[in-house]
Amino acid sequence: MRPRGSVPSAIAGIAVIVLLAGCSSGTNGADLPTRPSATAATASDTTATPTGQVLPITTPITDLLAVTGTGLLAALDGSATTLSLIDPATTPPEVRAVPLPAKAAAIAAGPHGEVLAALPNQVLRIDAVAGTTTAVPVEGEVHTAQIRADGSLVVGTADGTVRVLSPTGEVLHTVSGLVSADALAITGDRVTVLDRRQTSLTEVDLRKDQLGLALRVGDGATNLIADHFGRIIVTDTAGNELLVYTAGPLVLRQRFPVRSSPYALAYDQRSETVWVTCTQTNEVVGFDLSTGIPEEVGRFPTVRQANSIAIDEHTGDLFVGSATGDGLQRIRADQRKGGH
Repeated sequence: MRPRGSVPSAIAGIAVIVLLAGCSSGTNGADLPTRPSATAATASDTTATPTGQVLPITTPITDLLAVTGTGLLAALDGSATTLSLIDPATTPPEVRAVPLPAKAAAIAAGPHGEVLAALPNQVLRIDAVAGTTTAVPVEGEVHTAQIRADGSLVVGTADGTVRVLSPTGEVLHTVSGLVSADALAITGDRVTVLDRRQTSLTEVDLRKDQLGLALRVGDGATNLIADHFGRIIVTDTAGNELLVYTAGPLVLRQRFPVRSSPYALAYDQRSETVWVTCTQTNEVVGFDLSTGIPEEVGRFPTVRQANSIAIDEHTGDLFVGSATGDGLQRIRADQRKGGH
């Protein structure tokens, strides 16, 4: 049985053949053609009232996630040197600040109640309830970090290296050859990495400690997430597209135009909907991926410069963070019914 949203194998095979011409595996990252990493488009002034409630968080938010099992949100501030732990259930929201020892490139969900912060030469593991931190030393400027089901830590660094560390910090695998390793998708026992400088998606073969199949990802990919079906969803911000892949082998399954610079991503497992922020127009758009072509199921005005998004796994509430300090927006699940 194919994953929901898959396409016939013949079509998928064509996608692999065509895209392999754009990016191949196993080459030296220093010799590959590159582009500056794509970034979120600058937002226009808001002209529509944001849907739902705007919580009074005046600190710019550059990254946002719902902390598993806690009801808390973790928000990275504009300087990327402070992590705010926000309780949206209180009025006003209770905020606890956790200073970071250096500028974080990104944050990600760890095991129950934990946040991972990607920092130069380390990953900081933060207990969101206790506020305590544990540093895991890593060689290089860490851009991204994810935890696998077995507790091992996968990190990607600015020099294009992917490392897998044991739960105790021992280096188990080292794979190089990319220009930069900027975001990771863990799907089962497979690791896939986004290289923004090459705008490519590459499988990592941990059995052989080498790069596997690589595909071009649009004109300027920025972010990715993995859903519980094993799909890898990517925003091509420069090319105004949403792209959906599966790994093992890496195959492009779906692509769909999304106007106005798609950027941040979150997946709502309750409704099987992927939500994408469009920073240029201050909107968030929902897509159902269950058919061969993504179907738009909702579009709502957001706070200005919506560079981050998260969904509470228990309530289904969607949160959008403003990178210009215009607040933290909450759109409840029942408010998204009807779509507009």
